[in-house]
Amino acid sequence: MTGRRRPTPSRPSRLPRPSRTAALALAAATCASVTAGCGVIPGSADDGRGDPITVMTWAPEKTKATNKPGVPAMAQAYARWVNAHGGIDGRELKVLTCNDHNDPAGAAGCARRAVDEDVAAVVGAYSQHGRSFLGPLEVAGIPYIGGYGVTDDEFSSPLSYPVNGGEPALLAGNGRQLAARCDRVALVRPDTIAGDELPKLLNSGLRDGHHKPVADIRAPEDGTDFTPQAEQALTHAGAKDGCVTAALGARTDTFYDSFRRTRADYPPVRISSVLGSVDQSLVDRTGGASGPYEGAYVTGWYPASGDPRWSQMREVIREQAFGDNRVDPADAGVQTTWIAYTVLKRAVESLNGGKVTAHSLRRVLDGGLRVGTGGLTPPLSWRFEDLIAASEYPRLINSGVTFQVVRDGRLVPARKGFVDVEATLEQST
Repeated sequence: MTGRRRPTPSRPSRLPRPSRTAALALAAATCASVTAGCGVIPGSADDGRGDPITVMTWAPEKTKATNKPGVPAMAQAYARWVNAHGGIDGRELKVLTCNDHNDPAGAAGCARRAVDEDVAAVVGAYSQHGRSFLGPLEVAGIPYIGGYGVTDDEFSSPLSYPVNGGEPALLAGNGRQLAARCDRVALVRPDTIAGDELPKLLNSGLRDGHHKPVADIRAPEDGTDFTPQAEQALTHAGAKDGCVTAALGARTDTFYDSFRRTRADYPPVRISSVLGSVDQSLVDRTGGASGPYEGAYVTGWYPASGDPRWSQMREVIREQAFGDNRVDPADAGVQTTWIAYTVLKRAVESLNGGKVTAHSLRRVLDGGLRVGTGGLTPPLSWRFEDLIAASEYPRLINSGVTFQVVRDGRLVPARKGFVDVEATLEQST
């Protein structure tokens, strides 16, 4: 029984010393009484310390559209690292992985496997099919800790514990960032159900800056040539102080490749995007300071990838994933997975040796656990009073974003600290 001391019986005086048999009988009776009253004697084999902690992380891999192989790879690297240093509170961490294939059936299949494996939580996962995977998790009572935040369902399920503001915060923040810098804005986004929400969110940020609505341009999620969309975006951006922002995930660079070949016939415009669509690795691959992203505005959830606050994550990657090209410290999926496992570690430690189950993790997360992430996010807590007042995102707790810009080939802060878009999100619903 964690946190409660067993009462110490007063020592009898002037009584004869009991025989060995009587003493053993008394000890057995006392142990039975304590076990019945408290459930488990701390430190015994039944308190869960000897059991591994089994969790699952999933993401799409080897698909024609969005792929996030770094998400499960980072989860496995984290497990190797924490196990090499004694586990979490003395327990081995076992990470199961699953490929959701970027389709609803695959996402549901991963969730069913998580239920069959009796995992304590799904941690740091990525999927665009929230309705498909959250249903099975909710029925089984399995918490979803630190998903990427790409679907609205992650911000409405009572079993979801997000660590960032997801696409809602990014797009609202991107609108805020561009409102002061651009006369007209064109948005290129995927022609999907998730993509349909992006113009409304971007417009909420633009509206905060007293800006006119965005030109909404749809693009195929798995497109290989975006010339028609580039032409539309350049036309809508206008002739002066125009901006084009793209939120196409892994296809963003494909779009801007088409954009580069097209823009010579149009007036100059500034370009923009969000974390997860443009990161430092992409800037490096495309020429750095001499590449097309020089001067681009980027809205993120976290500090820039070169910030010292990422030093421990980088150390873990060097120690446990050296040479694994899937684990890129600049990738938003890798970063979110690191933060999600930071939450898991803190939640397990807060159990003080109690069994780690889906129920016990939900209890501590719902009970006011406060998790510091070393400044990578504001402190995280999922109490009712920590939820923002946005009716469409009732589980959203972290509405902070960062404004960055590509300068001399590096993503650097365009504004110090986090920008809170809570009021913007509340007004967008």
